[in-house]
Amino acid sequence: MSKPEPTDRELEALKVLWERKEATVRDVWNGLSASDRSLAYTTVLSLMQVMEQKGLVEHRAEGKTYVYFPRVERKNVLGSLASGFLEKVFDGAVDEYLVHALQSRRPSDEELDRLERMVVEAKARAKKKRKTSHSGAEKLSRK
Repeated sequence: MSKPEPTDRELEALKVLWERKEATVRDVWNGLSASDRSLAYTTVLSLMQVMEQKGLVEHRAEGKTYVYFPRVERKNVLGSLASGFLEKVFDGAVDEYLVHALQSRRPSDEELDRLERMVVEAKARAKKKRKTSHSGAEKLSRK
């Protein structure tokens, strides 16, 4: 069974945990309150408890302190969120999404190089998949 998608606030807490590998509630609160000074410590405590109930994090006790660590991988969560966003907003149209993304902010040369490599890799995978499906169809038609 897949884990539920995190809320925006839960995602921010997960980013702190992914970066640090593990953290106390105070560590997470410090990480989150850098961008939201009004965030209460008790809010983060409740957030971590809810995230544990959802299966997004786990904890171990060190004395009276709980140390939390992620139970979900960054690439899996971000992949799921990106896929859902792409389907919901752009009806799965990758090219339309990329046009909007590239027009909304200027990517660095490194980002453009990485995108070019990803396009080359995607073309190679698609070509390989086409070859595999064609040879499978030929085998079926010969029977």
